[in-house]
Amino acid sequence: MARHSSFFFFFALAVVGQALTPSTFFTSNDQARLQAHFTTASPYKDLATAHYSILGLTLLGVAVPNNNEACQFAQSKFDPGKVETVYYASSISKVLKGCSLPPDASKLLANAVSENSSVQELFFVVSAMKNLGVPIDSPKISKVLTALLKKDDGVASLGYAFHIAALLSGNVDSFADRIEDAIVQADEVDGKYLQFEQGAGTTALVIDGAYALADAVKKAPAINAEQASKFANFLVNRKHTANYRSAYLILKALKTFTSNSYHIPIVVTLESNMAVSAKSPIVKVRVSNVLGQTIGKLSVVAEKAKRRDDGAVILSKTPLKPAAGTDQTLYEFNLMASKPGQGLYEITVSVAPANTEESRLVGTSDATVTVKVTTEVEVDGAEILLVDRDQSSQAKGSKVNYPSKLTSVLEADYHQKLVMKFQIKDKLANQPMRVHQAFVKFTNQNTKQEIIYVAEPDAKSMYKFDLDVAVKASEFSGASGLYQMDLIIGDAVIVNPFVWHVVSVFA
Repeated sequence: MARHSSFFFFFALAVVGQALTPSTFFTSNDQARLQAHFTTASPYKDLATAHYSILGLTLLGVAVPNNNEACQFAQSKFDPGKVETVYYASSISKVLKGCSLPPDASKLLANAVSENSSVQELFFVVSAMKNLGVPIDSPKISKVLTALLKKDDGVASLGYAFHIAALLSGNVDSFADRIEDAIVQADEVDGKYLQFEQGAGTTALVIDGAYALADAVKKAPAINAEQASKFANFLVNRKHTANYRSAYLILKALKTFTSNSYHIPIVVTLESNMAVSAKSPIVKVRVSNVLGQTIGKLSVVAEKAKRRDDGAVILSKTPLKPAAGTDQTLYEFNLMASKPGQGLYEITVSVAPANTEESRLVGTSDATVTVKVTTEVEVDGAEILLVDRDQSSQAKGSKVNYPSKLTSVLEADYHQKLVMKFQIKDKLANQPMRVHQAFVKFTNQNTKQEIIYVAEPDAKSMYKFDLDVAVKASEFSGASGLYQMDLIIGDAVIVNPFVWHVVSVFA
């Protein structure tokens, strides 16, 4: 079948795949982008934006620009009669240098602990008390929080409750027991993500609060390792949010996933080029936490490398060595030492800490990265024939060697067929291979009209193209003349796709 259009090579991209580990991490570019985003919030429009952007910069370990101006803004927007502004302003003053609030900043707080408030408002109150060094009446607050949760125990309220309880002294196990109530409400997406329907901000709030409370009571939260990985995967894939509150909460939750006492999800990603070849044989992977940081000395092993097309396994239990340089998250091995054939391979990676007492790592097995073993190809046994339709005379054949072309012009009339035979040889394996694209293109040298046909392989991977001049005349619009005949070869696993001017044909 002819295609009357210009031809474009096929370029295939495969992606890094992960089993139950996060599929990406918070890169240095992400940090720079988020730093710029938080910084551009100034001059601030409101106290909430100032709070989330300033605390976000602090989480990134970045000094807040215009420290004095930021402090003056917080002081100017502070209203001792509104607990929300007390919380925001006190959080800001706590992280800025030389920034203090008026002496009456804490007067409202004790009276604001009331069953007439919401769980979120109680969170503002207790957090502000912590910021300002005001004594926290834990028994009273615990009683009020219990009453408020009877009125509203939605996911967001539970998230705020976990943060509140983590700041209280005494027995707060009853609140820690509610972690399970929150987690069961999470929605799973594509078998890879866990989230709450209220969005990324609420998901981050709940997860961060759950681990803060678990650390406070010194008891693992009702979150298993697989759930931790899926929550982390969801949050790290929401790192591009433009909302200041969500960006801060996501960053804070991701930081929690690097430092809590129970679950540290690891991320295995492909660091080297996806294409592997004899000239570029090294596969390099990054093994890090969700913030892209090292998780200490590790034993990293390629458990197997399996070709996607036929399931062929080319290696097993191959250790990766630390890559040269100062980046302690990078590990590498020579894939081509296993003499793989061309194709896409899924490499399954396992990770074990050198410290045998480290039990927090999550996703230490079945992480996968996908690479593409590429090869060079060449044309072998190419032959052009003019065959009489009635086969009354012997076919006239001409051998042609790539990349040369036949110097003479072939003349094909309505009584003949133009036939081309060839094989594509994989130079890596030194054997014939099939490619995804094998086309023969004719271009009229006067009108520049292009007509493209597909060359098909037989059982022995011998390609053949057969053009019956009389039958196909209508596809050429009956336009006789000089045509350039090109062979076009392309495939995702070959490094030298080409367009070869084979011969000029007068038809």
